[in-house]
Amino acid sequence: MKRVLVDMDGVLADVYRQFLDFEFRETGVRRDPAVTFGLSEPEAFPFYEKHVRMPGFFRTAPVMQGSVAGLEYLNGRYEVVILSSATEFPQSLSEKAFWLNEHFPFIDWRQMVFCGRKDVVRGDIMIDDHPKNLRSFPGEKIVFTQPHNAGLALPDCIRVSAWDEIVRML
Repeated sequence: MKRVLVDMDGVLADVYRQFLDFEFRETGVRRDPAVTFGLSEPEAFPFYEKHVRMPGFFRTAPVMQGSVAGLEYLNGRYEVVILSSATEFPQSLSEKAFWLNEHFPFIDWRQMVFCGRKDVVRGDIMIDDHPKNLRSFPGEKIVFTQPHNAGLALPDCIRVSAWDEIVRML
């Protein structure tokens, strides 16, 4: 059975919506998501560092549309491993585990890998929104479109913009 590595932030969790909501709470200004295109998250969101270190940021992130049904579909056909960078922001370790348990109860704790570097985990297919994580991956690469990667040419990746595209493909 093929192993599919699935990122959390920007693939399962709608962290852009979370950032926009937190920035609105901070400033009272509702930003147009289009102004974040082509910018890294720290560039796009002035309070990025404050928010990712804030208790509850990762625990309360909205679920990406279609991700629950899509991941459940993959989980029935592949060896799914949730692979998330979580050691840079220590509170995110437990918050991400609680979040997965709440929204994806069919994912077992043995399917969760929280790490600092994704290149140490092996798989056949990787779904991620950050090209830096896909660059060194030797298998099939699927980049999930997010504002920070929307303008990048990634010729060795299959680009998707929604979970229904992943389901049709896999």
